[in-house]
Formats: sequence, structure tokens, C-alpha cells
Amino acid sequence: MKTVRILTAVVLIAASGLAQAQLAGTRRIDLQRHDLSAPGREVIQARVEIDPGVTSPRHTHPGEEIIYVLEGSLEYQVEGKPPVTLKAGDVLFIPAGTVHAAKNVGSGNAAELATYVVEKGKPLVTVVP
Repeated sequence: MKTVRILTAVVLIAASGLAQAQLAGTRRIDLQRHDLSAPGREVIQARVEIDPGVTSPRHTHPGEEIIYVLEGSLEYQVEGKPPVTLKAGDVLFIPAGTVHAAKNVGSGNAAELATYVVEKGKPLVTVVP
């Protein structure tokens, strides 16, 4: 039984390290978080920065994501749609639970203002293999 607990702990630590490795080159800077008048919902606004050539892992959110590209050039791959490349000033809406990823396809840094309208208490990002 003790061996099973140790192996479980090792697997969880390794999985945690893998998740961190997948996010290398991406930074999320939380700007604000507020409860909404809709019960069980909150809004989160963050600046998301992606280094040149970096692709975020495929992931979902427990609610809608509204994107405004602040700088650079980002290619978004939203499940069920052809890839789209956006530049500073462009916007994108991603429906709740939709698998998506973003890649910095420019030669410099890229950043977006991400506004999430999500279920409160759920993880903001779920990585999809």
C-alpha cells in the first residue's frame, strides 16, 4: 500500500512538471477577477504573452473567451474551424469548452488581452492531449 502511494505521488509530481513544461514561453498576467450578477459565474481579464515561435498547448476554458490582440501576430487554431492569423487590433470569440491553441507566428513578442466569462471555482485552463 505504501508503494502505491509513493508511485501515485511520483506520477502526480511528474504530470505537474509536464504541464509546466508545456507552458514554457507563455505568460498569463491576471489583471482583474470579479463575480458577475449571473450566479456561479465570474469574469477574469488577463494579458497573455507568447514568445516568438511558441505554441500554447491545446486547451479549453469553462466558459467563453474573448480575445483582443495587443501586439504581434498570433495564429489561432479553434477546433472545427480553419486556422486564422490575427494582428494587433483584431478580435476573436471562443465558445465555452472549445478546444483551441495559439501560436506566435511573428518574429517578435505577441500579446493578447483575454477576457474569460467562466464558471466560478473551476480551473481556468484544462490542457487537452
